[in-house]
Amino acid sequence: MAKKKERQFAIKQIVQEEQISNQSELLSRLQGKGYNTTQATLSRDLHEMGIIRVPTPEGYRYVISEQESSHSFVKLVGMEILGIYNNESVLVVRTITGRATGVALFIDQIKHRNILGTVAGENSIIVVPDSVANLPKIKTDLENIACQKWS
Repeated sequence: MAKKKERQFAIKQIVQEEQISNQSELLSRLQGKGYNTTQATLSRDLHEMGIIRVPTPEGYRYVISEQESSHSFVKLVGMEILGIYNNESVLVVRTITGRATGVALFIDQIKHRNILGTVAGENSIIVVPDSVANLPKIKTDLENIACQKWS
């Protein structure tokens, strides 16, 4: 299972950083990163992750569907979160080593109205609230993501 999460994380990074127009191109980039997988597995990963192929002025490219991303990545993100802690002013989200940046990006993309921003390290994220009064709500919402209950 860890290999699948790592492969899907690599897929997400490639799709966000490059203009990939077809599965064979994506498969080649994955193989270049050391992920020897089949086209069928890649196709299942794309479907599971909510990554779709869309036309752009530069040609077709894969993107993370806005409608699907908040639901498709919750399970993955939830598995990467190890704990959520707070003091009187900020929250700290602990993640699997190397996953903090991706989890912080996800937290930023959900555009929680009470989160001003995030700062990610290697395995932890500082979440800055808009007000210390909202810390309990933010913590509950992030715990729901960690428990895969986000809707």
